[in-house]
Amino acid sequence: MVPEEVEILSRLSQTLEARKGAAPSSSYVASLYARGVDVMARKVGEEAVETILAAKDRDHPALVREIADLWFHSLVLLVDQGGSAQEVLNELARREGVSGHVEKAARQDAQPLQGAGS
Repeated sequence: MVPEEVEILSRLSQTLEARKGAAPSSSYVASLYARGVDVMARKVGEEAVETILAAKDRDHPALVREIADLWFHSLVLLVDQGGSAQEVLNELARREGVSGHVEKAARQDAQPLQGAGS
């Protein structure tokens, strides 16, 4: 990713952070924050479904638009939870050059067993 693209994500994260304290009527993002994590998470789910449908339809322009919506709403949710685009970029950089099978197995090995201690 070239620096300009990283800058776009950085600026977007900053804008999303700034919207946290804004009145819900002042922006779409502020209204999402005001409505809470359930609404934001549901919106990410909706965008994921729309992404899948565009892919299944082999509609490339729609796929690009839907992935942009998915990334945007995912970032809204991430920033709401105190995260940033840079954290995701750092995680992707950490995974670069690592086999997907190896990376997934490492994550599964690190997860606590469900129901342990209950």
